[in-house]
Amino acid sequence: MKILVIRFSSMGDIIYTTPVVRCLKKQLPDAEIHFLTKPAFKYIYDNNPYVDKLLLLKPTLAETIADIKAEEYDHIIDLHNNLRTAILKLRTGIKSSAYKKQTVLKWLSIKFRLKLVPPTHLVDRYLKAVAFLGVVNDGKPIDYYIKNNYRLSALLPASHQNGYVAFVIGATHFTKRMPNVKIISICRQINMPIVLLGGKDVQANGEEIAAAAGTGIYNACGVTTLDESVYLVSQAKSIIGFDTGLTHIAEAFNKPIVSVWGGTVPELLGVQPYMVKDVLVSGIDLSCRPCSKFGLEKCPLGHFKCMYDMPEEPITAFINKQ
Repeated sequence: MKILVIRFSSMGDIIYTTPVVRCLKKQLPDAEIHFLTKPAFKYIYDNNPYVDKLLLLKPTLAETIADIKAEEYDHIIDLHNNLRTAILKLRTGIKSSAYKKQTVLKWLSIKFRLKLVPPTHLVDRYLKAVAFLGVVNDGKPIDYYIKNNYRLSALLPASHQNGYVAFVIGATHFTKRMPNVKIISICRQINMPIVLLGGKDVQANGEEIAAAAGTGIYNACGVTTLDESVYLVSQAKSIIGFDTGLTHIAEAFNKPIVSVWGGTVPELLGVQPYMVKDVLVSGIDLSCRPCSKFGLEKCPLGHFKCMYDMPEEPITAFINKQ
């Protein structure tokens, strides 16, 4: 049997496909498992032992369709379920099963502040698409395979090499991130060295936070590669992070995690920390929350209470007890 699994984006959504791929490969040992994604996200499946071949989305859909036809798959498992994957399935004529996105229920939940979407994790929603093959959840975490043998001594100052908290301060949208002043306040209350992680887009934020919060803060934002950042997360004593890819990848290492949610909510997306033993999901109940499914560039009401009013003590207490 030859199976193609499809998920084009984004980082967090793709990382949650890894249990599905693992279950397919281990429970159907004679099957050949391929995965199709965008070139920008190939790193998530680099070194993954459960994928026999990684296909990358080509510049045109026609080229991708030609690649799929050439492989002669028995099944397509569509974990993206959008217009492009619908065209791929139609044009190839291959038997398929798709993840149900519940788009309308999610829209109604946000529009009318209703809880219409069951709080089922995205992994379990994905797994429903392979149930017809007899594949079931194996109860294990997500997979991420670090590419190189890094050393803390090459990535961190000596002051941070004997234990630290990883604080992921980046996120794609503003309403997913804590304001700098809030992060500074939390950092000042943590009794361990802290490593700030994120991309170049939050490098200046990291510099401001490190300058204000004290000598125990090291700003690695925009300095380390993504894979190096994942390594630093894997070696941390505990992790604080927002609704962003690196925080979700951190779940692969089963470290204590504070998962902080502002304008988005985990139960709507089904992306609360998965198979992590020690977790604090931090967020506050507001009549205006959630304001979006994926985050916005600014608070629609201008006050950003979901982050500014979030209690700090539960977060710092959780981290300081580790």
